Amino acid sequence: MQDGKHDSAERIWEKRIEFAQGENLDKRMEHKMFGLRKKKRESENGIKQEEKNMKLIVGLGNPTSQYEGTRHNVGFEVLDQLSEQYNIPLDTAKHKGFYGKGRIEGQGVVLLKPMTFMNLSGESVVQVANYYKILPEDVIVIYDDINLDVGRLRIREKGSAGGHNGMKNIISHLGTDAFPRIRVGVGMKPPKMDLADYVLSRFSEEERAAMEEGYEKACKATALLVMDEIAKAMNDYNGK
Repeated sequence: MQDGKHDSAERIWEKRIEFAQGENLDKRMEHKMFGLRKKKRESENGIKQEEKNMKLIVGLGNPTSQYEGTRHNVGFEVLDQLSEQYNIPLDTAKHKGFYGKGRIEGQGVVLLKPMTFMNLSGESVVQVANYYKILPEDVIVIYDDINLDVGRLRIREKGSAGGHNGMKNIISHLGTDAFPRIRVGVGMKPPKMDLADYVLSRFSEEERAAMEEGYEKACKATALLVMDEIAKAMNDYNGK
């Protein structure tokens, strides 16, 4: 009887140990699952936060090969260089434009080329801004300026369109002019030459060399704007 009682007691303790081990395993699994769920939430929140704080970088120009290399398309040229430099393909055709998502200096960005033709650029800009919930102050527009020497830059935190039809349309659709912009000089038009003919003309060989330097400076200035270093961008590149 003593042996039977002893065996019975051992079995009871074995079951208690098994139960405790199972309970501990359940708790460990629960903690592990909680950790995984927490990491997933943090990851999802990180993605949402990144998209919420994204910058929209817009280069203005006219679509089709007919306008490639013209003075009015310098915004497209800068976007192409940013796309290559930061490995952000403009491979999504949507919202009346071609665009791509990526990162510049660690900041989430969307690079956009509106395909609406210059005067209707705002239609594409506002659609992409709304889709990604990007505020107007986080929109950066790069475009040509006939009042600046070839390859020179002028950076502003906000302001009027200054007679530029593409900017007029963007301001109209966003409902504000309070967003940063980079104007890239394409030179003043010759006397008596029609303005439309001039902005749709191409650069001379000498001008192209100056424009290449201008595109490089515009890319560096864009990176500063993306990091909210607008004062430094203006100090480093305005008039240069």
